[in-house]
Amino acid sequence: MITYKVLRLFFLFMSIICYSNLWSSELQPRQQHNHYINNRYPLQRKAFIELPLGSIRAKGWLQEMLIRQKNGATGHMDELYPQVMGSRNGWLGGDGDQWERGPYWIDGLLPLAYILNDQELKNKVQPWVEWALKSQREDGFFGPEKDYPGEQGLQRDNSHDWWPRMVVLKILQQYYSATNDQRILSFMSRYFQYQLKTLPEKRLGHWSFWAEFRACDNLQAVYWLYNLTGEPFLLDLGKLIHSQSFSFVDMVQRGDLKRINTIHCVNLAQGIKEPIIYYQQEPDKKYIHTVKEAFKDIRQFHGQPQGMYGGDEALHGNCPTQGSELCSAVELMYSLEKMMEITGDIDFADHLERIAFNALPTQISDDFMTKQYFQQANQVMISRHRRNFDQEHGGTDLTFGILTGYPCCASNMHQGWPKFTQNLWYATPDNGLAVMAYSPSEVTAKVGDDCVVTISEDTYYPMDDKISFTIQEIKNKKKETTFPLYLRIPKWCKKAEICINGKPDQSAEGGKMVIINRTWAKEDRIDLHLPMDISTSTWYENAVAIERGPLVYALKMEEKWEKKEFNEPWYGPYYYQVTSSEPWNYGLISFDRNKVNEVAKINIDPAKQKSEFPWNTENAPIEIKMKARIIPTWQLYNEMAGPQPFSFCSGAEGTEKEITLIPYGCTTLRISEFPIVGK
Repeated sequence: MITYKVLRLFFLFMSIICYSNLWSSELQPRQQHNHYINNRYPLQRKAFIELPLGSIRAKGWLQEMLIRQKNGATGHMDELYPQVMGSRNGWLGGDGDQWERGPYWIDGLLPLAYILNDQELKNKVQPWVEWALKSQREDGFFGPEKDYPGEQGLQRDNSHDWWPRMVVLKILQQYYSATNDQRILSFMSRYFQYQLKTLPEKRLGHWSFWAEFRACDNLQAVYWLYNLTGEPFLLDLGKLIHSQSFSFVDMVQRGDLKRINTIHCVNLAQGIKEPIIYYQQEPDKKYIHTVKEAFKDIRQFHGQPQGMYGGDEALHGNCPTQGSELCSAVELMYSLEKMMEITGDIDFADHLERIAFNALPTQISDDFMTKQYFQQANQVMISRHRRNFDQEHGGTDLTFGILTGYPCCASNMHQGWPKFTQNLWYATPDNGLAVMAYSPSEVTAKVGDDCVVTISEDTYYPMDDKISFTIQEIKNKKKETTFPLYLRIPKWCKKAEICINGKPDQSAEGGKMVIINRTWAKEDRIDLHLPMDISTSTWYENAVAIERGPLVYALKMEEKWEKKEFNEPWYGPYYYQVTSSEPWNYGLISFDRNKVNEVAKINIDPAKQKSEFPWNTENAPIEIKMKARIIPTWQLYNEMAGPQPFSFCSGAEGTEKEITLIPYGCTTLRISEFPIVGK
């Protein structure tokens, strides 16, 4: 007979076993995704998982953009800028420049090489990777370690600075992703052990303040390695790096983003992701809330319609003639890509597309040979002239040149389009795929029950509102497989429509992720329709911007490009100035904002819509016609659009005229923030 005492002992024993199993499962949760590595416990699991580099290929206009990069500056910086990118570079073992610029170039060249699968470009990357690996000392330190006397145009000191090594860590991560080279793991482990030992004495800000503001690039590499190796010391290092980094939480709480001159524009673009990067180790919602509040403040006090902000170089308010730095654009894109991978937040994806389709195409020339250091939202004259920027470089900041402005952007601009391509698609924790940004592309990845699929995305988006996905290949005997496909519905879209194999499947409101979980067969087709209504947004001095879908629209202006020679070699051999003889000082005639689709006339050219390169005034496939009048008191000031008239502006004169607006990314000269005037 079982006594009461025995029963009590039995149930106590079973409770201990159950609790022990629960505790053990929390420490080592079941890996939900079998194909790609999510965050390892105790890191918070990511919403999405980046695919190996080379899994995603560009098509259509995006492929053309990458080819122009290869044929342009990205593929030839060692020839165009040999004094920095040549054999003397410290990151190749030379006695020349040894700070950020060489690694910046490779950080864009490497993903371009592997996305295009271009051996010539890979061959240019390889010496940089090999030298970095061979430079590692026994204690784990790597890279240049000797300071040299100053030399014009070169950064030869601060050889031990933590900051440029953060860029190299990103390079090595991408190299491992593309090649699975196991040397990278042991190399990074030794370096991170060196950091853990050295940082208490020589903090992130020991050599320069840049590392404090950009520590998140170091931090994300630490978590990346932890997910692969599980070495416990990496979590200690993560906390240490976070503790020494600039606090963006404190910055937002102080209201720094509501004022000017409180932070360097690129430090903001890079560092804004730090709270969400660290959130993975300490999942406190305050970190996500901080980033959301930061973007609200940036939008209100410094924002510009193309998705960027006034920062030239310090944060400088929302006047549409304040400059926005090219480095800020590509770094903010990368920050948004990392944050949407971690959180799955649609706001980050919408913002990413706004920058990619508006700010980025216009700031780099069509042949990818020259760029602007700063761009203006209202930009009516590009000339060598000193303007009201926080920093200026011989009046060259707006001109198109190889090294105009400061040469960091000539080195760093290359990462924008390749990393955008790499982050169009993600793996999901339930063995599916997610499309977080839309552009013509093709992905090959493992899904479902360890099955490799290839999916083609065919579209002229963002110049069209229709996107088609086709299952091109299913590599198993059944030629079918079950997995979920996630589709982002942008917030600007009121109601999306989805068809599967020609039959209506579902509709969805904007701001949501649609999940289609079914058994897929080869040649299955998904058609996504994202209707694009014309809308308005309000900016500096109550000015209005015209938008449609992810695109901002700007005044179409005649452009006269003139090539001019430099006498100062540190700005490069030449630059382009761009001017126009056409008027620009228009105000839009007052209209009911709720009926803008009735007021504006839209014309779409189907032939231009299919263009391999729609990003200039000649090829712009979409035009919006609006009624406007000239504001005669709004004139040039300091070779730029003068002080913005406050809206409502009563100073317009003359008869009304129909003006043409085209996508912002297709313009070089433009007005994108319009005053409102009377009839």
